[in-house]
Amino acid sequence: MSERKRISIIIPYYKKKKYFKQTIKSILNQTYKNYEVVVIYDDTCLNELSFVKDILKKIKFKKLIINSKNCGAGISRNKGIKVASGTYIAFCDADDIWKKNKLNIQLKFMLKYNLMISHTNYFVINEKSKVVGKFNINNKLDYNDLLKSCDIGLSTVIAKKKILITNKFNKLRTKEDYLLWLKIVKKIKFIYGLNQDLSCWRKGKNSLSSSVMQKLLDAYILYRLHLNNNFIVSTFFSFRLTFYAIRKKFFITWNIN
Repeated sequence: MSERKRISIIIPYYKKKKYFKQTIKSILNQTYKNYEVVVIYDDTCLNELSFVKDILKKIKFKKLIINSKNCGAGISRNKGIKVASGTYIAFCDADDIWKKNKLNIQLKFMLKYNLMISHTNYFVINEKSKVVGKFNINNKLDYNDLLKSCDIGLSTVIAKKKILITNKFNKLRTKEDYLLWLKIVKKIKFIYGLNQDLSCWRKGKNSLSSSVMQKLLDAYILYRLHLNNNFIVSTFFSFRLTFYAIRKKFFITWNIN
């Protein structure tokens, strides 16, 4: 595999001081070295900015964008994609962790099958970095599969930059990634997955996605306003998506035991 395939790693940062060093360490440990890190500091409070700059000193190629206002993760990622120099974009949240061979294995997989986008299995870790669950993906997802359940972990995704120039994250505060995957799969028909455990997603107690009511509301907005479904269809899809999300939560817990 050619080392000329640069990967730009996009990381929005908002009050993740407790975990960010561990995230960057997992990137520094990658066996594939042709990458750059693009961090978007999305906090009007600049108290953690010097900390972020200090952690990034070990990264050879990096860019740091400082938002003048809190934009949210989706818009911040769009800013990162715009300045990225890589042919490929990898997404990583500022509290998630990668296995050391993630970039190498996943890029080989994408090159072999000429894929525009891919995702992988992932472990679920708690605030103490203990594995509390595991999610195994389907090898292939189409639009109808994704409408039922969002089974793509953001920090597992690598995509070609060119598909993200015309398909951007929305300003939604949650499910902004889900809406993007739906837009992409509608154009390319299938999103393929690599059935290997290459990422760890950190589940926080107070995450935006933790409230069932918030899930329902955000799902309804997505289906009604962004996908232009009528009230009945949007309501049905919202409850179905939330049901699958709750079921997945218990499945993940069971799967690791």
